[in-house]
Amino acid sequence: MGARALPAWIATALVGAGCGGPTGPPPAESAWLGAAACAECHPEETAAWTGSDHDLAMQPATPATVLGDFADATAEHAGVTTRFHRDGDRFLVTTDGPDGAPADFEVAYTFGVRPLQQYLVPFPDGRLQVLPWCWDARPAEEGGQRWFHLYPDETLPAGDVLHWTGPNQNWNHVCAECHSTRLRKGYDLAADRFETTWSEIDVACEACHGPGGAHVAWARARRGRDPRLAVRLGDHDGGWWAFPEGKATAARRPPRTERPELEVCARCHSRRSQIAVTDPGAPFLDGYRPALLEEGLYHPDGQIQDEVYVWGSFLQSRMYAAGVTCSDCHDPHSLRLRSPGDSVCNTCHSPAPYRTRAHHHHDPAREGADCTGCHMPQTAYMRIDLRADHSLRVPRPDLSRTTGAPNACNRCHDDRDPAWAAARMDEWYGKDWRKPTPAPALAAARRGDPAAAADLRAAAADPELPAIVRATALAALRGFPAPEQVEALRAGLADPEPLVRLGALQGLGEAGLQIAATLAFPLLEDPVRAVRIEAARLTAALPAVQLPEHWRGVWQRALDEYEASLRIDDDRASAHLNRALLQLARKREDLAEREYRMGLRLDPANVLCAVNLADLLRGQKRDAEGEEVLRRLLARVPDAAAAEHALGLLLVRRGEQDEALSFLRRAVDHAPRVPRYRYVLAVALRDLGRPEEALAEVRAALAERPEDPAFRELLRGLASAEPDPKPGD
Repeated sequence: MGARALPAWIATALVGAGCGGPTGPPPAESAWLGAAACAECHPEETAAWTGSDHDLAMQPATPATVLGDFADATAEHAGVTTRFHRDGDRFLVTTDGPDGAPADFEVAYTFGVRPLQQYLVPFPDGRLQVLPWCWDARPAEEGGQRWFHLYPDETLPAGDVLHWTGPNQNWNHVCAECHSTRLRKGYDLAADRFETTWSEIDVACEACHGPGGAHVAWARARRGRDPRLAVRLGDHDGGWWAFPEGKATAARRPPRTERPELEVCARCHSRRSQIAVTDPGAPFLDGYRPALLEEGLYHPDGQIQDEVYVWGSFLQSRMYAAGVTCSDCHDPHSLRLRSPGDSVCNTCHSPAPYRTRAHHHHDPAREGADCTGCHMPQTAYMRIDLRADHSLRVPRPDLSRTTGAPNACNRCHDDRDPAWAAARMDEWYGKDWRKPTPAPALAAARRGDPAAAADLRAAAADPELPAIVRATALAALRGFPAPEQVEALRAGLADPEPLVRLGALQGLGEAGLQIAATLAFPLLEDPVRAVRIEAARLTAALPAVQLPEHWRGVWQRALDEYEASLRIDDDRASAHLNRALLQLARKREDLAEREYRMGLRLDPANVLCAVNLADLLRGQKRDAEGEEVLRRLLARVPDAAAAEHALGLLLVRRGEQDEALSFLRRAVDHAPRVPRYRYVLAVALRDLGRPEEALAEVRAALAERPEDPAFRELLRGLASAEPDPKPGD
């Protein structure tokens, strides 16, 4: 969908625009006025924004906004036929509902516009749920103009968390905050319903600039000093980009010292959890806890794997380190690139040395010569939505074999192996491109290899590495508790970068309460909320009576902040899981049980709530109740390895060995990369007098984790117990 005509309410506001006379009474200074008020003085910005992806992020479902085929079209998935049809200007979908039975559902809103459009269905409890069928908005010649299912290879019956009526497809929690302006979720836990509100349905001016009341009041009255907007996003240091003499890459003068724009963009363009309700302009880490380069989200070298929305990638880039910000490349209102294609790169990189065969070694007329093809490879999410990696890295085919990370070369040359690509790069560039990187250490840490620890410590201490990489290295030390790691974490906790301090706190998780508390306690007064509440989480189990009076107050304030951060997501089982863990740390088992059960009420398929509740009941000698919890969960989630493992242990305690082994085995089959499951199975087999089977499990584990000390010790014990071979064996 291209840029559309200005809506009538904006067109009216633009009559006589410029900073003309007042058009209404002065608004309250803190008021959120909407894009119409901004349009009075900013017609060019409004025109650029109109029709942008921000403007069209969410819209009421009308004949003008719905792109999909609702002319009695049908689509089938996993035995369920879905029908798309209309009743006048109402758009209806006939599909399986929350009880699994087919029913008619009315579409209330469209969601997004290109390359796909989704549709939202309201429910009486205030929930808006996202249908799994999307409209491919691309032209037909590009494969578009069709319905497609987001999960084509999965069967998702009613009750599954990914079923369109389930918690993971709930707009109010998952999507809403970043598709509307000044959104307030408005969840009532007691009633289990939402009263979600927004000031504007789409991502409008104040979503980035903050409430405009004070600025608009001044503009209309023309009296006094302009109080400016709540958030000033432009450069205010007089900085510019220029090519130093003899250099092919521009530099910013003076160096950028503030990044208000990135702080605002990160609110939505990052993978994060919310820890406080804040308005634009508040520090990002005061409202959100961002994900580091975690397994499942990023490849070990930091390339995007899951949907991570740019921020975490961009922080790794040399562009970020040089002072580049979002609007250096993207127009902040239209969201389009400031120049098409590779020409946007030429803003800071002279084409003379780069747009040549000597640099890229490809046919200039073909895809391999594009800057973005090598340095910003794209990954498809939601099946057809191509998103570029913003870490802007040099391709590293040499790392693919050791880390499993993809590389730009073999994305195109998929008929060749990474060794071939690395050899070609050696021919072209020598060996200088093979720079040391923490990627192998992070990959080894994910495999549980203790040898990774030394390289992780070195990465954490390297000031040349991006803060998010150093933070990730520190967090990864959690798996290798030892005195050397504690010293590295101590240094990280004093780092000037808040992300590094946050990663160091995460790395303290296995250090033991006394060490963790001793090191984390000073950070209860950290200026950054995300750091304070992580320190509070680590120290929650301390007995308050042991603390000096001053620190007792500091500690309690940080704990209050942590508890408040968990109430942000009262509608999610995961928040109640964390609240239960907090109550357990405070020795309040009755409150912890209540939180676990509340989590299971909200999401009966939440595995961790069920497993942790069963473990709590075990400690209270209530295994029969724990067994009921686990079996009920497994009836909903048959492949939940953690629940199978927990049930297997419960049955071992009860002496029901055959069924216990069956569940322990199923846990290994469903989660073969979790070493604890295989270790417990091997020990159980050994104790039941089945050493050959135990050996097979240990050897299978060591094939994946050859340096794992627990399995190596178990192997020695099993090997020493083997009888001497008989002659002829």
